Amino acid sequence: MKNINNLFLSTFLLGASIVHAQQADILITNGKITTLSDNNQDVEAVAISDNKIVRTGTNSEILKLKGKNTTVVDAQNRRVIPGLFDSHMHVIRGGRFYNTELRWDGVTSLKRALQMLKEQAARTPEGQWVRVVGGWNEYQFEEKRLPTIEEINEATGNTPTFILYLYGKAWLNKAGLQKLNIMGDTPNPSEGLIEKDEKGNPTGLLVAEPNAFILYSTLAKLPELTEEEKVNSTLQYMTELNRVGVTGVMDAGGGFQNFPDDYRITDSLDKQGKITVRLPYYLFAQKKGAELTDYTNWTGMVEIDADHNNGHNEIDYEVAGGGENLIADAADFENFLFPRPELPATMEKSLGDVIAVLVKKRWPFRIHATYDESINRFLNVIEEVNEETPLDGLVWFFDHAETVTEENLQRIKALGGGIAIQHRMAYQGESFIKRYGRKPALNSPPTKKILELGIPIGLGTDGTRVASYNPWVALYWVTTGKTVGGNQVMAEENTLDRTTALRLATHKGYELIKDKKKGKIEKGYYADLIILDNDYFTVPDESIKNITSKLTIVDGKIVYGDKDYGSIAPVALPVLPAWSPVKHFGGYQNQ
Repeated sequence: MKNINNLFLSTFLLGASIVHAQQADILITNGKITTLSDNNQDVEAVAISDNKIVRTGTNSEILKLKGKNTTVVDAQNRRVIPGLFDSHMHVIRGGRFYNTELRWDGVTSLKRALQMLKEQAARTPEGQWVRVVGGWNEYQFEEKRLPTIEEINEATGNTPTFILYLYGKAWLNKAGLQKLNIMGDTPNPSEGLIEKDEKGNPTGLLVAEPNAFILYSTLAKLPELTEEEKVNSTLQYMTELNRVGVTGVMDAGGGFQNFPDDYRITDSLDKQGKITVRLPYYLFAQKKGAELTDYTNWTGMVEIDADHNNGHNEIDYEVAGGGENLIADAADFENFLFPRPELPATMEKSLGDVIAVLVKKRWPFRIHATYDESINRFLNVIEEVNEETPLDGLVWFFDHAETVTEENLQRIKALGGGIAIQHRMAYQGESFIKRYGRKPALNSPPTKKILELGIPIGLGTDGTRVASYNPWVALYWVTTGKTVGGNQVMAEENTLDRTTALRLATHKGYELIKDKKKGKIEKGYYADLIILDNDYFTVPDESIKNITSKLTIVDGKIVYGDKDYGSIAPVALPVLPAWSPVKHFGGYQNQ
């Protein structure tokens, strides 16, 4: 009798699960859906139940899964792709300041940029600053030049202003110099310059020579938002990422991003279920000389989830490892306005001690590495640690690697490492050529060789303080080899076809950290996908940069929709504070 009851119960539960499976939560129909499955099949429709994709196929096949509570989304014959995964961005830090920043990303004329500056200066209240923080260069402007300090002063008047240009320099207007009490006798910081005129007065130009500390430490002195405004700012930034199609990010930590204090905003949003991008994050040591102590403490506090098990309808938010800078002595700044920095002789010992702790504790790690000369020395350290404590499949990778050689690629492969590349050359390609010549730029980074060797590789942006957070600029760069100014920097034979490039921005990015079942539109994969406003596969090259999402789904939930999908998308939050540049200009500019 017990066996009969058990059989009845099993049959009932199986029947109930089948009924549930036949009633999807969301159906997307009438789409040109790029699945990125192994056979690269395109389909018309997809069904989502809970946070997983349960079926793909034709409209008629998928509509059979419609139930009374199913949301049916008509893609209107638009391109649908997996949500984009940025393998290197600074979301947690960037979110705290997003609402304070005037974005010149995508602005096509200096005239317009200066007009935006003037308008923002007029509305910025006493006690706050106008700040332009990365994501632009002079080559994107019709005028093909930088603003002058006279133009900046004229546009901003008595409102303190800070404008960051790549990792190379920044401008302070007269009011900003006065506010920070920078005068003729203010000493230059180590590896930095406060430019003076012939009378010994500061001009307003700050120069990294080559260390960007002068730029970041100055930026860190500017006033922050209130806690309420920081929460709103972080939510606005994540919505902006959703708008450009980003559904996941590997956060690379960053300078002046202290753990755990500066993570409390995202910690709170995670507990409330309000995070709308997958957000595994890496811890970046902040104090030179104390890095080993930090990582020893952190590895004792946090156990890494190697399986990336995000549970049920919960977006990933977790410590993923250490980096991108493990020690200060290993920072090889990519300031192409100055020669490559020589790392100190103390670097190997300090880096080896930190990596040894991470390997023993099975903590994945990532290392900022621009130049092959640095990579060579880092590999010496990693190989030595590996002899003592085998990596044994532990996730580790280099970030950037613009000038890595094939010899060192072979060493990376032998150690089971990977590489996360970004579109920094789209913003600094011209500067790189001016210093190192055209030939080295043709293969920087050697993307096709990395793929040919089978080394795990992901694509990202390194937004927001140097390059833009817009992933479509990265896809434009890696498929055309051109900078934001339209100059051919990468050799055409080193560029990727659009499908391969998209793979680097989706499932291959996840594979870099051995995270399975994400980045494809396929049965059993997590439901992260976007409906595009223009077809990535058919638009002209120059139009790739301006693609956005019309509808974004993360973990089976609709997190963003434009006006065409307003009835099923979350209502947009008002921007705080009222003077925020984001409220008046938005984020990435298509003008």
